[in-house]
Amino acid sequence: QVQLVESGGGLVRPGGSLRLSCAASTWSMKNYAMAWFRQVPGTEREFVAQISWQGDNTYYSSSVRGRFTISKDYAKNTLYLQMTNLNPEETAVYFCAAPRQSGGFHSMAAGGYDYWGQGTRVTVSS
Repeated sequence: QVQLVESGGGLVRPGGSLRLSCAASTWSMKNYAMAWFRQVPGTEREFVAQISWQGDNTYYSSSVRGRFTISKDYAKNTLYLQMTNLNPEETAVYFCAAPRQSGGFHSMAAGGYDYWGQGTRVTVSS
């Protein structure tokens, strides 16, 4: 059973920063690509960032590139998303996701991922 648990969300002012975490306790993300998505109620889940299983390739949506950084800590079995210069339009629930396929994998579509956390809410507001 793959269980992903996000944390780190909260209220932040425009221009502020947050670091989200996604921990896996009963499954190793070592050999899997991982991704972050976000969703505003009533809209589709939006791709934010993906990291390859080896951690040597990262992909970002154009709206976050240069401001967000995705990373994996293999020792802690945790995925991170460092977010900087946040704006109110980025208020959403943020989800981490993993595919069933190990090794080489790349997808920016939510449907490409099989395992999801429960999400952590990020609110950007003054």
